[in-house]
Amino acid sequence: MPTIKPAIPKGTRDFLPAQMRQRQRVLDTIRSIYEKHGFAPIETPAIENIETLMGKYGEEGDQLLFKILMRGAKAASGQCDLGLRYDLTVPLARFVAMHQNDIGRIFKRYQIQPVYRADRPGHGRFREFYQCDIDMIGAVAPLPEIALLNAVADVFAALSFDRICIHLNDRRILRALIDVSNIPVEQETTAITAIDKLDKIGVEGVLKELTERGIESDSAQKLLDNIQAKENNEATLQTLESLFADHADACQAISELRVMISAAEGFANKPQIRISPELARGLNYYTGAIFEIQAEGLASSIAGGGRYDHLVGMFSGRDIPAVGISLGFERICVIMEERGMFSDLGNDVDVVVAMAVPEALCPATSFAAQVRSLGCACELYPGFDKLAKQFKYANERHARYVAVFAQDELAAGTVTLKDMSSGTQCTAPVASLAMRDGNLVLDA
Repeated sequence: MPTIKPAIPKGTRDFLPAQMRQRQRVLDTIRSIYEKHGFAPIETPAIENIETLMGKYGEEGDQLLFKILMRGAKAASGQCDLGLRYDLTVPLARFVAMHQNDIGRIFKRYQIQPVYRADRPGHGRFREFYQCDIDMIGAVAPLPEIALLNAVADVFAALSFDRICIHLNDRRILRALIDVSNIPVEQETTAITAIDKLDKIGVEGVLKELTERGIESDSAQKLLDNIQAKENNEATLQTLESLFADHADACQAISELRVMISAAEGFANKPQIRISPELARGLNYYTGAIFEIQAEGLASSIAGGGRYDHLVGMFSGRDIPAVGISLGFERICVIMEERGMFSDLGNDVDVVVAMAVPEALCPATSFAAQVRSLGCACELYPGFDKLAKQFKYANERHARYVAVFAQDELAAGTVTLKDMSSGTQCTAPVASLAMRDGNLVLDA
């Protein structure tokens, strides 16, 4: 049989046990905070019908969908009827439309699952990656936005991100800015797509792209001038209000942003709040407030989201208010690893039971169950090798203790427990095993 060279697709990764412990700690923290804020878990399939996904993410987003060819006799057609989910928000909208009678009028959900994008891989950018979403369905702005931002601020505090900044804007403000910049409404999506690249290609790059997309240069320049933030949030909002005399929706958005800023003062972990008129978030389904979160020293965001009041209506036939935010889980893990933010993650296993002879199997198995009943992770060495080899294995597993069952222990009904960190050991009856102050002991 020919040898297959082991490889994985670009933009995907394998994770070693130590990396998985890091990831699991982050996931456990996120899950715990979400549940403390009253969000309930759901899951949806990785595969969705292609019509569920297409047309929801904008022109560029749709191009990044992983599409699945039809199967069987239809495979040769080259047509696609399924796709891998691009995010967790569109599947949520489909989920809500299908389960309205089961979830109640107001639904608070969290969802932690992988998503897939046919993107160009790069530092912190993958084709398969986890998203950690919270959403509130059925409630109008701005109180749900406040609840989401409060929960996410608590997540980052629990993960020891001590300086984060929440950037706020609103799609209604963006639409008004595009209008007062004399850009035709049919070019609104084009303009938003270009603005969304401001942090990547800069002002000159966006100006060039706007004009290349057919927007008059004077209008493009006016738009870029209008989206510049002022010296503080109130000055920015007042400047925007002065532009929007004929835009009631934009003025309502400004009023809601003021409520969010005020409410954030009551958060247990007070983040910096910045009104960012340049914030666009290019996905087509946003209708109201949009937000991104940045950590100190990073140019790219580590969380983002917004209000999408019309998305559920695409599946249910009636609009249902909705807002959500997604954490960039992969980016968070990369940052925490690079910054040394992972504290001691503990041992692979707490106790390795070493058996010197086959006759030790039954008492060793019983002892392992006793250890586990005390809340410790315990495994039997898979064999009856020399004890030196079994101790080496325990070191490789970073075990805190080794419990030895040899001929002397079997004859006396005892066990020898060695603390691998201190080197001390004790031999005593098996029944004397106990947990004291977080340590396993033998009360001889």
